[in-house]
Amino acid sequence: MIKPIIRLLLKTLYRVQVKGIEHFHSAGPRVLIVSNHTSFLDPILLWAFLPDEITFAINTRIAESWWVKPALRWVRTFPMDPTNPMSVKTLTHHLRRDRRAVVFPEGRITVTGSLMKIYDGSGLVADKAGAAILPVRIDGAQYTPFSRLKGVVRLRWLPPISINILPPRTISPPTDAQAEERRRHAGLALSDIMSEMMFATGNHRGTLFSALLDARKVHGGKTLVLEDVERKPVSYDRLIAHALFASEKLECLTETGETVGILLPTAIATVVTLLGLQHAGRIPAMLNFSTGVSVLRGACETAAIRTVLTSRRFIDAAKLGDTLAQLESGVRVIYLEEVFGDIPALDKLRAFVKGRLADYGRRDRASADSPAVILFTSGSEGPPKGVALSHANLLSNREQFAARVDFGPQDVILNALPLFHSFGLTTGTLLPLLSGTRVFLYPSPLHYRIIPEVAYDINATILFGTNTFLYGYGKHAHPYDFYSIRYVFAGAEKVQPETRRLWADKFGIRIMEGYGVTETSPVLAANTAMHYREGTVGRLMPGIEYALEPVEGIADGGRLHVKGPNVMLGYLHAHAPGRIEPPASCFGPGWYDTGDIVSVDEHGYVTIKGRAKRFAKIGGEMISLAVIEELASRVWPDARHAAVSLPDPRKGEQIVLATDQPLADRTLLFERARAEGLGELYLPKRIRMLPALPLLGSGKIDYPALTALLAAETGA
Repeated sequence: MIKPIIRLLLKTLYRVQVKGIEHFHSAGPRVLIVSNHTSFLDPILLWAFLPDEITFAINTRIAESWWVKPALRWVRTFPMDPTNPMSVKTLTHHLRRDRRAVVFPEGRITVTGSLMKIYDGSGLVADKAGAAILPVRIDGAQYTPFSRLKGVVRLRWLPPISINILPPRTISPPTDAQAEERRRHAGLALSDIMSEMMFATGNHRGTLFSALLDARKVHGGKTLVLEDVERKPVSYDRLIAHALFASEKLECLTETGETVGILLPTAIATVVTLLGLQHAGRIPAMLNFSTGVSVLRGACETAAIRTVLTSRRFIDAAKLGDTLAQLESGVRVIYLEEVFGDIPALDKLRAFVKGRLADYGRRDRASADSPAVILFTSGSEGPPKGVALSHANLLSNREQFAARVDFGPQDVILNALPLFHSFGLTTGTLLPLLSGTRVFLYPSPLHYRIIPEVAYDINATILFGTNTFLYGYGKHAHPYDFYSIRYVFAGAEKVQPETRRLWADKFGIRIMEGYGVTETSPVLAANTAMHYREGTVGRLMPGIEYALEPVEGIADGGRLHVKGPNVMLGYLHAHAPGRIEPPASCFGPGWYDTGDIVSVDEHGYVTIKGRAKRFAKIGGEMISLAVIEELASRVWPDARHAAVSLPDPRKGEQIVLATDQPLADRTLLFERARAEGLGELYLPKRIRMLPALPLLGSGKIDYPALTALLAAETGA
């Protein structure tokens, strides 16, 4: 009698929605129900809204609490200490009698808003009992005063709560696994099920603008979320008002569905312009201003860009006047100062009111699967291609990362990466912006002395960068500049041992290396605080399928193909301007061939061997050019190195190492290679010393330019 009353009360107060109840009924008689733990309301919610009589395995300490004891009269409970082997054994026997039990594998209520540590014991129970695992996500209860997130998120008394029940799963450790290995496998499998549950139930089927409105609703309109070097922080309310005003103005200057170029630095104005174009039904294309006019023209032609938005102030500061003058011969250039110059007070008021009422009107003119932005590949291996990413691609990657990494309103992210690259746009800006996390945008990653000072000044807790940039910051920073940093995530290039040592010794910080490509929005894998293995790029994000295509000469690993909701809509090529070509590989439509040779170990950690294009065949052996570069970095850690393959009349191919290390000696390289057990095939035929290696705007080596230079010298 009491259960229907409690259910009605909770439904009235919290507008509780239960989704996927059919999965509960199809799970079978022997089921371990696993749920995230957001608040003290969680057991009551599951007891009230799940059918049938279910046993609740609750923490022994919580079971002794005065406020829990009265509820135990109506609920069948099983006090459980997740660290006690006897508790695991007893619960296993209970399930074997074809019972259903609820456990909270985290063993405690979250204090971060994300998943906490997942105890192996719960996975072992399901494995030994032969029980199905039924994942259940509770969302919304973390915003009540009954959570442990006071001071972390905006709490309110009656937020809406949802209970999402996902299809049942099973855990199947290797049959030959020993006891400890079996336990570890079961725990890791359960951790994956929980993170996949968090991703699958996230909001990734809307648009960026609707997600922004949802974020305001959750975190509050007055929450400050964006700041740049102007030091005028912007709240959700102001950002939305500015974006709607920009949408209104830009709608008059462009056509519906038009692809519009954005040539702007990492700043608030760029984010406002991007959101304004999206809301107006235009497709923003982020142009790389560091590439030169010929590449810019090529990008405009490939994406059928007729209009480019920029700023006179930025053009003057970046000394791009000549570049823009040449670009104007093919496209129309609009300066933002002329569009948003002197705004009348009435227009400002109207934009503010419109922003406050945005939740009640039409949110946007796009669908989740329509193009949200066009980016361009780095060009490190050939002419840049356009990459069309949908709203669902970007939101999916945000949810994938959030399912594995604990970050939230308590964090401050410092993003100095350019917004014309997906690492800077998605990971450094959109991901935190839509999560209530404050972002500081800095216009250039190359200011090695200033950026550590900025991190110190704003109390940054999370930093994104490449190996090159992180090494530069580490060398020039004071040992206390990064005192507040919790996480440093590195991508785009391999993190060198010297960079790791520098950050560990000087700041006591472990760099989390990840892996991604523009075509996957961008994050594919990352090391995290809970799942870390040095020398790898971590484990693949939830929701991603992968397959390894065998490569001749490589026994351990293969060419990586991926499929998932973060994989691009498709490429835009110069031969078919403006037309999106959907991805496909030898594994079928929707699959993307990364072109990277990788290995994946038994625990899912990905190790990158190198680019398929960056292997040389010497004497019938496949030699990784990346291994040679890493060898050179260990010999001369303060220099930059790049190995390229050139035609050789005798062996078919020859390897040349380019370096900016003065007086680089092949003998030193030979001695180090011999000490590390590398054969002579891994020694470059010659070393070419250069004052500086050619670089792209992203800081990566410009391999096409370097190869052309060395080929011209050798006549190859």
